[in-house]
Amino acid sequence: MTDLPSTSAATPTTGISTDTSRLASSANLKKAGEKFESVFIGLMLKSMRQAKLGDGLFDSKNSDTFRDMQDKNVAESMAAHQPIGIGKAMTDFLARSQAALKTPVAADPSGSTTP
Repeated sequence: MTDLPSTSAATPTTGISTDTSRLASSANLKKAGEKFESVFIGLMLKSMRQAKLGDGLFDSKNSDTFRDMQDKNVAESMAAHQPIGIGKAMTDFLARSQAALKTPVAADPSGSTTP
């Protein structure tokens, strides 16, 4: 019998990263806004497709799959070239909150703190 080498006990992970250094990059923030807008537009297109008014002549599972892929590409293209603005609103909000977190808190002589 062979013994497996013992490994040191690893700390359990929660799946949520505590590394926030990537949030400081405006390029990452812009990319996240574009992705968010793409997902939002995709959900809008999917919702519009579900509200169809009649059955098509050639509807099938294959055409539904192709239409979903086409809608995903259209959503990504719209978010990149003709955004509706929700991604920019999200990135502006996050940029303001990041700036608020980075401002130092000034101490008042009375003991209270003011930002």
